[in-house]
Amino acid sequence: MIIENEISRIIIGTAIKLHQDLGPGLLESAYETALAFELREKGLNVRQQAAMPFVYKEIRQDIGYRIDLIVENKVIVELKSVEALASVHFCQTLTYLKLSGLKLALLINFNVPVLKDGVHRIVNKL
Repeated sequence: MIIENEISRIIIGTAIKLHQDLGPGLLESAYETALAFELREKGLNVRQQAAMPFVYKEIRQDIGYRIDLIVENKVIVELKSVEALASVHFCQTLTYLKLSGLKLALLINFNVPVLKDGVHRIVNKL
């Protein structure tokens, strides 16, 4: 069984290679599609634009939000292609983690010269 840290290592390495091949400046959806493809090629289970239910007290919506990628049902990947990440991007990703009950997310901004500067790990302390 593969654990979250190993999954995140694979995701980050794959994203860095993808960024080296494509560079910054594309739409978020292009990076999402390419990253999902590459991760599947590595044998990982990837759900793209995963529709998640929203439950609050007696309220239930079948599709309350969508997560860009969920890898191996353990790691959320939220992708951006923006000039700079805002605090709301970090808050959004943490909210997705809390609502999903998962422990680890990667917030990746592809619109940077060097991708390692655009990768952020966010942990749900449950």
